[in-house]
Amino acid sequence: MSHTQVPADLPHKDQPDEAKPTGHGAFALMLGALGVVYGDIGTSPIYAFREALNAASAGQPATEEHIFGVLSLIVWALTLIVTIKYIAFVMRADNHGEGGILSLMALARGSFTKRPAAILVLGIFGASLFFGDAVITPAISVLSAVEGMEVVTPAFEPYVVPITLVILAVLFSVQRFGTGKVATVFGPITALWFGAIGVSGLIHILDAPAILHAINPVYIFSILSISPGVAVVTVGAVFLAVTGAEALYADLGHFGRKPIVRAWLWIVFPCLLLNYFGQGAFVLARGGQIGHPFFEMNAGWTLIPMVVLAGAATVIASQAVISGAFSLVRQAVQLNMLPRFEIQHTSEKQSGQIYLPRVNFLLAVGVMLLVVGFQESGQLASAYGISVTGNMLVTTILLTIVMRRIWKWRLAFVVACGVTFGLIDIGFFASNIIKVLDGGWASIAVAALIILVMTTWVRGSRYLFEKTRKNEIPLDFLASSLAKKKPPTVPGTAVFLTSDPLSAPTALMHSLKHYKVLHQHNAILSVITASEPTVPESARAKVEPINETFVRITLTFGYMEQPHIPRALAICRKQGWKFDIMTTSFFLSRRSLKPSPNSGMPLWQDRLFIALARTAADATEYFQIPTGRVVEIGTQVAI
Repeated sequence: MSHTQVPADLPHKDQPDEAKPTGHGAFALMLGALGVVYGDIGTSPIYAFREALNAASAGQPATEEHIFGVLSLIVWALTLIVTIKYIAFVMRADNHGEGGILSLMALARGSFTKRPAAILVLGIFGASLFFGDAVITPAISVLSAVEGMEVVTPAFEPYVVPITLVILAVLFSVQRFGTGKVATVFGPITALWFGAIGVSGLIHILDAPAILHAINPVYIFSILSISPGVAVVTVGAVFLAVTGAEALYADLGHFGRKPIVRAWLWIVFPCLLLNYFGQGAFVLARGGQIGHPFFEMNAGWTLIPMVVLAGAATVIASQAVISGAFSLVRQAVQLNMLPRFEIQHTSEKQSGQIYLPRVNFLLAVGVMLLVVGFQESGQLASAYGISVTGNMLVTTILLTIVMRRIWKWRLAFVVACGVTFGLIDIGFFASNIIKVLDGGWASIAVAALIILVMTTWVRGSRYLFEKTRKNEIPLDFLASSLAKKKPPTVPGTAVFLTSDPLSAPTALMHSLKHYKVLHQHNAILSVITASEPTVPESARAKVEPINETFVRITLTFGYMEQPHIPRALAICRKQGWKFDIMTTSFFLSRRSLKPSPNSGMPLWQDRLFIALARTAADATEYFQIPTGRVVEIGTQVAI
């Protein structure tokens, strides 16, 4: 059964954090945001400065111009992209407290009466790029941390990839237990991580205090003027320092805006700057020898603890992006952009903690293939930037729509913001897209595969809906006909699920055709997905009587909610419709799809859509209907 997305009919509201938690509550939220939101960007110092400096110096010892220029680029990239774009602007675009690229798409699309397809395409594109990021982040993060063991002793070099694969295997295997049991340790470990890298950087700034001059953006123009080729490669590598910024917005619904903003301004941003300046001073004091500055500047007894802490931090960063992928898939399913997936809830208290077995397996396979194929984090760095920069560019486009159409900001200001952010995003995207042959093809391949799946599902669902609707009888006509010439009735209530509430469901027509009987009470039930993340109970159910025998019921769920039909139907009692699960039978149509040359899609896409439909999770489980109350009637449809 497909879903229909409806326009937002609830007023825009602030994020949950506007409840203004104080004291320990506010601190706990900020600590939790450290562990979940900032794990990715917080582990970037392990490899970002090294890769950018190697790119600027073409593998040779770095000059003072290289060091100051790269450091200045990193400082201003963090300031402009994270602090200004995401913290000051994007974080304000909450969709009833929720964030993320699909939430932003739903918000922007809901501002139009006719819901333009172009915005849907942008949402698909941005979500696909996020999945590319979700595959690459665990691979590059864990691999770069394990590579720190080579600094301890070169004898570890042959074991880096095997150890990485073992850590990743454990990481994905424990996903089924949920993050709730270990979430309480994520924040403290990440807080310890930021404290450690901040102190490490502060100590080595004293090696060359002149490094602080790199805050002057003049050094950016100096390094970019060396040569166009070097400038492009360097900018692409510098972007590694801001990967993970998109997580700030994606996790908005979990923590609210204020804890995320405070964690960035009070802890994350200062510690990142200290570490990057410390790495710059360390390399400058060594005459430009690059090596692996993040680990090498932790000499003596601090090296092994830093390697261990880096491993823990990268696992946490990986956990965060995997959980984000689960949430994004659930949103996509609810918005009918993907077929139904089996969703397991891992927490009785927090609905956002979910586990999707099939998605977890696919992510695990993709991540491990990347580790085996690329072998080194330096090579994976080339594949990393494209997906994130593309996602950020889509965010900018959707944000400008929200600024103008929902916030009603002045056109001149919206254009100024859009152009500024857009030029920055395009500059980073262009500097990364040239690395397609060096590894960037991996993220493009992942994104292209997801785009193909999503567009096929959206198109196929539309064609299937249109085709089945042509052969269906208007429900009002059937109800009036049966009222005049009523067939034999049996006690109880029959609920017929359908995606088109105006037409007689296929299951109803086949039931009348083969059984020649009608239930005493019949409900035509359709489930729709709102463009809000959650829907209040008062707006959950709508009951429309047709006649004494038939009633039309519409249940509305937010795109972040897991549909539970029996529980929602119980609400209908307040509207006068008697519901008793023990006397109710649910009738579902199970379609057997066959490819057709007249479907409107190429034959190969027909076959892909049919394959996707066959992998969809069972509707009974997805809608949480008791299996003993379900009757499935099979039909064959050519598409």
